[in-house]
Amino acid sequence: MSAEEKMQEAGGFELPSALPVLPLPSTVVFPHMVAPLKVLRPSSIKLVDDSIVKDKLLVIVSQKDRRVEEPTPTDIYGVGTASIILKMLKFPDGSTRIICQGLARVKLNHFTQVRPYMVTEVEVLPEAEAAGEEITVLVRSILATFEQIAEHMPEMPEELRAIVSDTEEPGRLADLISIHLNIPVAERQQVLETTDLDQRLKLLAATLNRELRYLELGSKIESQVQSELSAQQREFFLRRQLDAIRKELGEADDRTVEVLELRQRIDEAHLPESAHEVALKELDRLEKMHPSASEYTVSRTYLDWLISLPWNVVTEDRLDVGEAHRVLDEDHYDLDDPKQRILEYLAVRRLKRDMKGPILCFVGPPGVGKTSLGRSIARALGRRFIRISLGGVRDEAEIRGHRRTYVGALPGRIVQSLRTATSRNPVFMLDEVDKLGLGFQGDPAAALLEVLDPEQNSTFSDHYLEVPFDLSQVMFITTANVLDTIPPALLDRMEVLRLPGYTDEEKLHIARTFLVPKQLDEHGLRRNQCRFRVAALRELIRHYTREAGVRNLEREIASICRKVARNVAEGKTGGRSIGKREVAELLGPARFRHELVEKKLEPGVATGLAWTPAGGEVLFIESTRMAGQKGLILTGSLGEVMKESAQAALSYVRSRADRLGLDPDFYDNFDIHIHVPAGQTPKDGPSAGITIAASLMSLLTGRALEPRVAMTGEITLRGKVLPVGGIKEKVLAAYRAGVHTIVLPAENEKDLREVHEEARRKLTFKFAESIDDIWPIIFPGRKVGRRRTKAKRSRRAATAS
Repeated sequence: MSAEEKMQEAGGFELPSALPVLPLPSTVVFPHMVAPLKVLRPSSIKLVDDSIVKDKLLVIVSQKDRRVEEPTPTDIYGVGTASIILKMLKFPDGSTRIICQGLARVKLNHFTQVRPYMVTEVEVLPEAEAAGEEITVLVRSILATFEQIAEHMPEMPEELRAIVSDTEEPGRLADLISIHLNIPVAERQQVLETTDLDQRLKLLAATLNRELRYLELGSKIESQVQSELSAQQREFFLRRQLDAIRKELGEADDRTVEVLELRQRIDEAHLPESAHEVALKELDRLEKMHPSASEYTVSRTYLDWLISLPWNVVTEDRLDVGEAHRVLDEDHYDLDDPKQRILEYLAVRRLKRDMKGPILCFVGPPGVGKTSLGRSIARALGRRFIRISLGGVRDEAEIRGHRRTYVGALPGRIVQSLRTATSRNPVFMLDEVDKLGLGFQGDPAAALLEVLDPEQNSTFSDHYLEVPFDLSQVMFITTANVLDTIPPALLDRMEVLRLPGYTDEEKLHIARTFLVPKQLDEHGLRRNQCRFRVAALRELIRHYTREAGVRNLEREIASICRKVARNVAEGKTGGRSIGKREVAELLGPARFRHELVEKKLEPGVATGLAWTPAGGEVLFIESTRMAGQKGLILTGSLGEVMKESAQAALSYVRSRADRLGLDPDFYDNFDIHIHVPAGQTPKDGPSAGITIAASLMSLLTGRALEPRVAMTGEITLRGKVLPVGGIKEKVLAAYRAGVHTIVLPAENEKDLREVHEEARRKLTFKFAESIDDIWPIIFPGRKVGRRRTKAKRSRRAATAS
């Protein structure tokens, strides 16, 4: 029997009782439809082969879930289309292609076989007859809606529109339109399963109306978008067309060249795996963007930062300890503690190459060489040097950067400086860490906690990069004048090295070795044109500067050099030797009186020692009394702690008046006024306790204190002398001021080990455990105690009798 004869019998619903089933993942075949199909499954290929040999008949059924690879009877719909294979083709890749034509709707009743392919008993579903005005109206409505849909779909062939218009049978018309509508498989299957013609046409009409609404809405949106295209957008499309033309001509545009260069730079940068993945991902994103897009510049800048960082660039350390010692001594005089610490680090680094960088904190008054010492350390190690100033920084983003979502975002100053250094193991100096501020933008000191922690900074993440960067090999050095303003958590991460002030002899050596040659060079003078004698330098140190460091001393030397340079430039002199007399001539009269021994103290005045961020200071505490009613007046910009020390000193003297040989009623009808000069400068702390007590004793006994004796220490109401801080700075201040004896708390004796040997050799130190221990020192030759008090009372009694 020929295929045509079988088709005719099928039209009369005469088919075999059982047919093989060909399941399709996403295709619905309708009666009278010719469909090319690609068969890939081995079971389906065997089914086709067997059908070709037998009668070429089979049932095509759609799957419920297209993802099922080997469907079973429960995975397919219950209604399919009996079809005949018109042609079969075999391809080299093992696939089979067939052309089938649908014959009739069939219902799958009972499966007689499942493997290797399914075979089912079928029942032909009869086609309903078309009759009635309602059918006619539905057909006209469907044709009209289809024409409107075709107007919105220019890609629809004119031949299809003509075939649809010429189809007279309503059932076949519904099947034909359903085939060419872009609707889901489930809806097509519903049309196939509906045998009632009236219901099928109504279902199709509803689907067509819905699709028409979708097309009209899409056309409206597209029209709006087209009308809102700006000049920039038109330029974008034109450039894309231009890119396509260049590509066809084999010409590379600038953007392609830029992308290739960036890809090459990424490969040459040897980034860590995490950074390399991020860079490639960002480059792929950049490649898909047009240069006129706003995000293009942001992405391009990010890649530049990512590539240019020294991810694997390391400077080789100079591990010669002797050479490093020579370099440090060449650049700086004294400063033994930090020098020894650096040499120890070098020694350990030589034994353990993977040692993490230390976190050092140089603390000392201004001008002692903290910053320049960091630069010298970098030179000794053979590393690059970076310095950033943190004074007044209030924004956390200054340390950790801004996120890329912000306009003008950049990495933090840590990453920026590392890019400048072109090395990931520089000497990094964070200057003025004690002057960080706290603002509404965040706490920069908290951001430094990760940077200055060797256990965390190996994975430091900048907000801009969002890629971990290893800071563990960086040698961080911070500088500060005081430690009080540094948060405890941050201070705990740093190794504190104190840099004290210099003695006069040290300043003289620094001036001759470093400052004078430097200033002569900066002012274009030769050594024979401006010669500084030792007497001139001593005069500058003692009478024109008073500081812990040498910054002002360098300014005074520079001032003399400028005046000499002017005379040389005007031809007034060929050179000049600077002595003590020339200093006064060029700089004017002395600004400071150096020696206290020339000043005679009056009763009620005591010499004390104070600590300041700029080093130690000598201060004078004055006391006086006047008629009144037991008042205590405190002036001189004193803090609460210092006021309490004054009150404690007065209470101790009053409570011990009998033992100290004082009139018991010395306070009954008097007011006592305690003043600390330089009232503009705030003063606070407990260390002036014994000085205030000594001032009161001098006032009440009418005896002047020894002017060359200075003291410091806290007292209690029991007369105990407690230890205080800043001993090194206070001793140096006393030494510079000409004091020869210093009274210290007994527990501070151990702190003298930190004092310069020169100062220890030329000063006399007295130690006191209680206030009674200081009286023989400040009142030499006079005993203060109960015996003198009893003798005084006896004399008063004899006078009364």
